[in-house]
Amino acid sequence: MNTTEYIWMNGEFVKWEDAMVHVLTHTLHYGAGAFEGVRAYETSRGAAIFRLNDHTERLFYSTKCIGLELPYTVDEVNKATVECVRKNNLKHCYIRPLAYFGYGKMGLNPTGAPPQLIIACWPWGAYLPHEMVDLKVSSYIRIHPRSTIADAKIVGHYVNSILAVQELAGTKYHEALFLDDSGNIAEGPGENFFMIQDGKAYTPPLGTILNGITRNTAMELLRDMGIEVIEKSLSLDDVFQCEEAFFTGT
Repeated sequence: MNTTEYIWMNGEFVKWEDAMVHVLTHTLHYGAGAFEGVRAYETSRGAAIFRLNDHTERLFYSTKCIGLELPYTVDEVNKATVECVRKNNLKHCYIRPLAYFGYGKMGLNPTGAPPQLIIACWPWGAYLPHEMVDLKVSSYIRIHPRSTIADAKIVGHYVNSILAVQELAGTKYHEALFLDDSGNIAEGPGENFFMIQDGKAYTPPLGTILNGITRNTAMELLRDMGIEVIEKSLSLDDVFQCEEAFFTGT
C-alpha cells in the first residue's frame, strides 16, 4: 500500500512507521472497534474532504453502539482529520479514522480497556477500478439485523465482507452481492446497491444495510436530476430485469 509521513494517534502526530499497537490490544482479538472510510478530492481551492462531519458523526454513533467512549468531540476529530491531510501535504487521498479498545483488558467485556483513536490518510485509487463490474451473488447472507447493529460501521462486521470477497478468488467476478435473510438484495461487501428501471431508481431500504453517506448523496443527486428514488425490497428477479445497476461507496 501507499504510505505517507504522519498518522494522528491519540491526540498527536507520530511517524507512519511508529504508529504501533500492542499484540494484546482488545479490538485485535474481538473486533469491537469502529471506523470510517473518507475521501479528500483535489479542487482549485485545495483538498476538499467529502462530507467530513457526517462521517465523523457516524463514527461516534458506531462507537456508542459498542460502548466505546472517545475522549474527543466531533469538532476535535474533524479538525484533526483536516490537519492530518494538510500535514501529509496531500491533494487527494483516502482517510481512515479508526476507534478501538486498547491494551490493558482481555475478555469479552471491554470495560476498562482504554479508548484509542487514530486517523491515517494516504493515496488510494478507485476501490473497483473497472468500467463494468461483474457480480457474483454471495453464498453468505448479509449479517442478520437482529444479531448486531447493522447500520453501525463496526470492525467485526467486515469478516462477513471478507468471506464474500474471498469467494471471488479464481473467478471472473470483480465483486460480490449480498442477499439478506429473506433472499432480497442487501448490498455489496463495501458498497450500497442501486438499480434503474423505467426511469426510476431503486435501492434496498435501511435495516440490513449500512446507512451509506455516499448512498445518501446519490439519492439527493438523482432527485435533483428529476429521477424518482424508491427505497424498497428488491428480488434477484428485479435485478435481472433492470436496465442498469450501480454501486455507491467510498
